[in-house]
Amino acid sequence: MTAKEFNTKVVPLSDKLFRYAYRFLSDADQSKDAVQDVFVKLWNQRDKLANIESIEAFAVRVTRNQCLDMIKTRHTVSMDVNDYFKDRISDESNPEMELYKSDSMKKLISIINKLSEPHRTVIQMRDVEGYSNEEVGDVLGLSEGNIRVVLSRARKKVRESLEKLYVHGTEENRSIIAEIL
Repeated sequence: MTAKEFNTKVVPLSDKLFRYAYRFLSDADQSKDAVQDVFVKLWNQRDKLANIESIEAFAVRVTRNQCLDMIKTRHTVSMDVNDYFKDRISDESNPEMELYKSDSMKKLISIINKLSEPHRTVIQMRDVEGYSNEEVGDVLGLSEGNIRVVLSRARKKVRESLEKLYVHGTEENRSIIAEIL
């Protein structure tokens, strides 16, 4: 792969890789460093990139591994998905509703963050990042069927946790949660 091909096929992924790295690291500077390290690794492997079917999926996998390596060195894990949900909770016409939705979203984020692997990663990549089952499978090394099963189980766990929180709530509470999900 030439430098020109690298610049047209790999470099445009930088924003997506940064957002993905930020989900793991929750630190902009460390996320930038992780993406930079990923680009160095990809550049060093540029001859092999021509044989890879999906460069984006491969780059995401390398980013994930880089972030996990960085997390191991600092011994903490944080995957705050709050930034992805901010647009869904804004209701400026009703501050009380906005506060309720914000609180509900924090509870949802907490539930997602407590999921075990690979449930957390699959629900993050599929429902938050918007990757297809095939792309998630490529990154995690699982078949599409396995991804569907893991995603279904992850969603079920989230749904059950939310139901426990809101089982005694009003119909309005349940409709707001349904709207968020």
